[in-house]
Amino acid sequence: MLPENFIQSVLHVKGFDRQAFESVHQAAKPITSIRINTAKKTDLFSEKNEEQVTWCKHGFYIKERPSFTLDPLFHAGAYYVQEASSMFLWHILEQIFASDTEKKILDVCAAPGGKSTLLANYFSNGLVVSNEVIKSRAAILVENITKWGTGNCIVTNNDTAHFSTIQGYFDALVIDAPCSGSGMFRKDATAVEEWSLNNVAVCSQRQQKIIADVWHSLKENGYLIYSTCSYSEEENEQITDWIMDNFKATSIAIPIPTEWGIVATQSNKHKAFGYRFYPDKIKGEGFFIAVLQKNESEKNSKYKHQQIAKPSKQENELIENFLTKNNAVKTFKHANEIKCINPLFLSDVEILSNYLYIKKAGTTLGELKGKDFVPSHELAVSTLNLFNIATIELNREEAIEYLRKKEIHVSASKGIVLVTYKGLGLGWIKVLPNRINNYYPNEWRILKN
Repeated sequence: MLPENFIQSVLHVKGFDRQAFESVHQAAKPITSIRINTAKKTDLFSEKNEEQVTWCKHGFYIKERPSFTLDPLFHAGAYYVQEASSMFLWHILEQIFASDTEKKILDVCAAPGGKSTLLANYFSNGLVVSNEVIKSRAAILVENITKWGTGNCIVTNNDTAHFSTIQGYFDALVIDAPCSGSGMFRKDATAVEEWSLNNVAVCSQRQQKIIADVWHSLKENGYLIYSTCSYSEEENEQITDWIMDNFKATSIAIPIPTEWGIVATQSNKHKAFGYRFYPDKIKGEGFFIAVLQKNESEKNSKYKHQQIAKPSKQENELIENFLTKNNAVKTFKHANEIKCINPLFLSDVEILSNYLYIKKAGTTLGELKGKDFVPSHELAVSTLNLFNIATIELNREEAIEYLRKKEIHVSASKGIVLVTYKGLGLGWIKVLPNRINNYYPNEWRILKN
């Protein structure tokens, strides 16, 4: 049963149809959608891609929800399970950036990683900084970004207030703000139980704080893309009015075909454009999104750099045994680990290290232990071109046993071997004379039977 005070609070909102809304929550079957990783093999989904998500060419609905935990392709980062409405971000990026993919983007509330992985694919020549303030959620974000493998992400674990010191830095801010969650009523019974008018008010205040914290990190003429999974105007249109009251910003209209079923709205005070997704009108869950462009400059354009260590000649020579020469990356070190990133953004690692707590930057290649280079799991699942690496292809049963961190029994040459499933890297094993060591990360192993 939907809370009556919720119904009464949204009766006046454009596009809300009580009868249709209640009906779809009572009768509709949950919808499952995935978005494929364009940086990895995309021909693996012909049997699943029965219907495309209208506003995202890489998003697809699947008829039956499988056990993603028991699908090796999921662990290989071949796709991400993402709610279809939130994939509208792809359409927005096509409208405001077109083919300009060399941008620096901040995903402010990034965990578990749906929008960050989408951004990593879209800005293939850009940099995505994915931030999550909650430590446990930041760990999940690192896992999902690692499996995605694109290497153009930096994951930070910071309060949003810390970004106020990096003024005029990012070309766009994506804020999928913490909200009261009414858009998830159909999928999550807990969201219904926890919803209240008081929680809407608390979330609205939190959303304003987040925006105020990060606004100064946005460049002049940069874009703020703001979204929630709430139907409440206090968290949506009223927030866009609040932004325009407190900062210099222009609302950006995004063209949408009528047949998509998305409801275009305008805020009461400033007539700011917003886009509402109702599950009785579109194939997806409740969602709101708006785009504003910044019309003011920031004073501080000089950033402090923290010097980062470079690998030694010996370490670089060892790395060359693993990577082909056509990888356009620069290497650097953190602690004992050797990492790499697009040369365009090495200086960004130096700058952001000075202001933020970085949990992951670029791709960790591995570390030197004695005279041996030990490759990292990140390298195994990355999109880097590997060189002269022994590999062994696993079938589904073998792959699942590997992902459970069990000992697998395969015939392979001695030494470090990359295990793959359908051509995608899953991780490393070390083949010894009398056994095989499984190097899959212990904290990521499959526990489900």
